[in-house]
Amino acid sequence: MDIIIPPKKKKPSPFSWYEKVVFEKYAKFSGRASRREYWWFTLFNVIVYCITIFLDIKIQNNLDDYMFYLTAIYFILIFIPMLALQIRRLHDIGCSGWFELIIFIPSIGSLILLIMHCLPSKSGNNKYGTQPDY
Repeated sequence: MDIIIPPKKKKPSPFSWYEKVVFEKYAKFSGRASRREYWWFTLFNVIVYCITIFLDIKIQNNLDDYMFYLTAIYFILIFIPMLALQIRRLHDIGCSGWFELIIFIPSIGSLILLIMHCLPSKSGNNKYGTQPDY
């Protein structure tokens, strides 16, 4: 008798998280997003932003004023998936997506949102959906 061992689930690579958020969930504002999904996406974006800023500076090395064209184009392309992910992350901790407007409070708004995005997920289901398994 042969024993069949099911294959282990492979953990997705960091780039697969990015693909999932950007392409599969481009403008999905409902549901939940885990801390892992949020932070992999954020880390990848920070790296891409640094690269685009570096390229913008290199391209425009001879100019007196810098216009960050590549960085601006990347920001425009990534804005909707980034906002959708942040709202799904707030849903994961049990908060409404409207809390994203806290960012408009001068000085402390960004800090408050950063802390909220670091909070652990609410276990089990909540009114925004089932708990993410990743």
